[in-house]
Amino acid sequence: MVTQVKDYRRRAGVKQEGLAKATGIGRSTISEIENGELIPSVLIALKLAKYFHCRVEDLFSLSPRE
Repeated sequence: MVTQVKDYRRRAGVKQEGLAKATGIGRSTISEIENGELIPSVLIALKLAKYFHCRVEDLFSLSPRE
């Protein structure tokens, strides 16, 4: 799975700690998602998409974007 969470977070100018606090997701969980070590649950993916005002598909894909 390919994730764009780190890119969205950096463009928003927020640190992992800030994103964690705003979404209720643990900072270590965000780190693991960003590093491709953890595939998020649907609930976490929806919380992140809501925070960034985008679709889940914008944050996660099964293959690299071309």
